[in-house]
Amino acid sequence: AGVAGKARWVRARAEELPAGLGTFTVATLAQSFHWMDQALVAATLRDMLRPGGALVHISDLKTETEPRSFGGLPHPAVSYPAVDDLVRRYLGPVRRAGQGVLPQGTPGGETGVLRRAGFAGPERHVVPGGQALERTVDDVVAGVFSMSFSAPHLFGARRDDFEAELRRLLGDASPSGWFSERQPSTEVFVWWRDAAGRDVSSRS
Repeated sequence: AGVAGKARWVRARAEELPAGLGTFTVATLAQSFHWMDQALVAATLRDMLRPGGALVHISDLKTETEPRSFGGLPHPAVSYPAVDDLVRRYLGPVRRAGQGVLPQGTPGGETGVLRRAGFAGPERHVVPGGQALERTVDDVVAGVFSMSFSAPHLFGARRDDFEAELRRLLGDASPSGWFSERQPSTEVFVWWRDAAGRDVSSRS
C-alpha cells in the first residue's frame, strides 16, 4: 500500500491541534508558519512530539546573494513583479494575509518563538537550488492562488476577472504557454523537542 495506505488527511487549522492526532517523532512546518498563531502552534507541536522528536521548519533560502540566472533556459521567466502589480491593483497596496493585512510586511521572529516554546536548536541545513524547472500557465496561476496574500477568496466577486487578466498577462509574456525558472535553495532548520534529542543527533 505504500505511504498512501498509511497516511490520513485531516483538514483543520493549525491552531486546532492536537485534534486527537496522537504523538509523532517528526513534525514539519513550511512558510505558512508566518500566518499562524505562532506561540500557540509551537507550544502545541512540542507537546505532540515524543521524547527525542524534532520539528523541521522548511523554507526558501532568503539570504541568497546571487540572483538566479535564467540564461540558457528554453522559455521566458515569469515576471513576478508584474504579477505582484496586478495583485495590488485588485487588492490594494497593503499586503494581505488570510483574513488580515500586513502593513509592516511578513512577520519574523520565529527563532525566538520556538525557543520560548522550549525547543532546542536549531540545526541548520541548506539544500542547494538552481535546477531548471518548467511551468505552464496553469501552474503559475495555481501558484499565485496558493499564496496567502493572493488566495482566491480575497478577490471576492472579482476573482474570475483577476484570473482572466492574469492569464492574459502570462499569455502575452509567453505565447507558447510555457515558462522556465530555477529552483531556489531550501533552508531547513531542525528544532529538537529537548536537548537530549539534539545531543543524540550530534553524535550520529
